[in-house]
Amino acid sequence: MSQQALSINTLAGNLVDRLVAEAAALRVAVSKGEGGETIVDAGQSVRGGIEAGLRLAEICLGGLGNVSIVPSNLYPSWPFEIFVRSTDPVIACLCSQYAGWALSHGEGKEAFFALGSGPGRALSRKEPLFSEMAYKDEQATRATLVLESGKAPPTEVIEKVAADCGVKRSSLAFLFAPTQSLAGSVQVVARVLEVALHKTHELKFPLERVVDGMASAPLSPPHPDFVQAMGRTNDAIIYGGQAHLFVTGPSADAKALAEQLPSTTSRDYGRPFAEVFKAYKGNFYEIDPMLFSPARAIVTAVETGETFYGGKVDPALLDASFK
Repeated sequence: MSQQALSINTLAGNLVDRLVAEAAALRVAVSKGEGGETIVDAGQSVRGGIEAGLRLAEICLGGLGNVSIVPSNLYPSWPFEIFVRSTDPVIACLCSQYAGWALSHGEGKEAFFALGSGPGRALSRKEPLFSEMAYKDEQATRATLVLESGKAPPTEVIEKVAADCGVKRSSLAFLFAPTQSLAGSVQVVARVLEVALHKTHELKFPLERVVDGMASAPLSPPHPDFVQAMGRTNDAIIYGGQAHLFVTGPSADAKALAEQLPSTTSRDYGRPFAEVFKAYKGNFYEIDPMLFSPARAIVTAVETGETFYGGKVDPALLDASFK
């Protein structure tokens, strides 16, 4: 099957259907909007949980990735990791999982803002990133978005998404969970492979040469404060994440990627993310973008059989953030 024949919205839609059917067991709330759209609350007014977060993460990946919890001996205080793998990591991570679609409406206390993740992005193709992506979801008749948010999108946002994706409102699904929730924290840490792919793109490594990938990061404990919760999920990746990419081309390129990919190359490396965020007065755009990457990178040049390493995990900084 060619990449163009893959419909990540159809694949993810099947996962949404399964989640809806198992809503009670997953402790999520399912409702229908006035236009027939499916709304899933996975952690705001309901308990949700780790399993719900794993399901959200696989939906974010457009049905092209597997996400699970595995034991780890790397971090004495944090013995469980989120493990992500995909045989189509560029499509799964950059065309789907990446939180790149800014959705907003209104002003003041009633304003809504969220970054949209998931396969619906590949239908709208509104982001500049898609000018560099050959993949198009040309078979889909439905669309799905996952929002890191504490509330469902308003009607105006729903109508915009339907129009941009070219589907009826009744063919839309929105799933949301705040970062402070168990499900929300899980689905954010499960972006560890996506963060590696995004950094690879920022480093100008040709994405068509990335043929496979997997990554892991420790499961961070949730926190009721948004900044602390966000900090912990970022620190899980920045100080505990590991990514293994399999690439084609010269081994020298693979070696350079392994050396440049880790978060250790950033000028802002070395403090819990919540501290970095506060130091920049909450301005994400002033934070060194090179910080947003796994702590350790492994890159295998599949045509020569050589493997290269860069960066290191830091259990002490994880403890400083998580405890």
